[in-house]
Amino acid sequence: MQIIPAIDLIDGKCVRLTQGDYNQKTIYNENPVEVARSFESAGLNRLHLVDLDGAKAGKVTNWQVLENIAAATNLTIDFGGGIKTEEDVKIVLSSGARFATIGSIAVKNELLFTEWLEKYGPDQFLLGADVKNSFITVGGWLETTQLSVFDFIEKYQDKGVQNVFCTDVSKDGLLQGPSLPLYKEIIQKFPNLNFIASGGVSSLDDLHALREIGCTAAIVGKAIYEGKVTLEELSRF
Repeated sequence: MQIIPAIDLIDGKCVRLTQGDYNQKTIYNENPVEVARSFESAGLNRLHLVDLDGAKAGKVTNWQVLENIAAATNLTIDFGGGIKTEEDVKIVLSSGARFATIGSIAVKNELLFTEWLEKYGPDQFLLGADVKNSFITVGGWLETTQLSVFDFIEKYQDKGVQNVFCTDVSKDGLLQGPSLPLYKEIIQKFPNLNFIASGGVSSLDDLHALREIGCTAAIVGKAIYEGKVTLEELSRF
């Protein structure tokens, strides 16, 4: 199982929100490139980069940070937040991201996302499923839809999408452990999926549990910044 450290960006700085609330923001580092380099030095080779300004503005905003990290490291980066148009997709992929991370658009505009899949190829995208009680949520988690995560994944797996990460929004940023039963059910239903767990990881035990149920990778954010797991431990893992 791969470890994917996360950097969330506001004003070009490395921050974390609690449960997606912009009012519950902690700035951890003014220099995301420095943080990314520290991940690479620890032997990690992936990065989950989230443009929170972009998510709020509805257009990619912190693409220069992506460009700087891509230039300064060899990390395989997925970048999301505010990708609403094909222009955004182009900016993200040309600025050094290996994957464009897509969430709300895949829920709200299936036609547009399907066009992108056909034009760029499904392996250029990481599909994000934000979930509350196994239903998809959108709009910074404020709006819960009637679409089940299982139907959502199945629809896009049929279109060739293989890389999916799932965040249980009730767990995110709380360091209370991941949603093992939900993830286990998804993995059992979609055994060929590259399934990435996201949200709630608070210890090495959580990572061992995720590996045990068959996750391909796990995104780790707050646990690193709060010192719940060290980079040394992650590199050994």
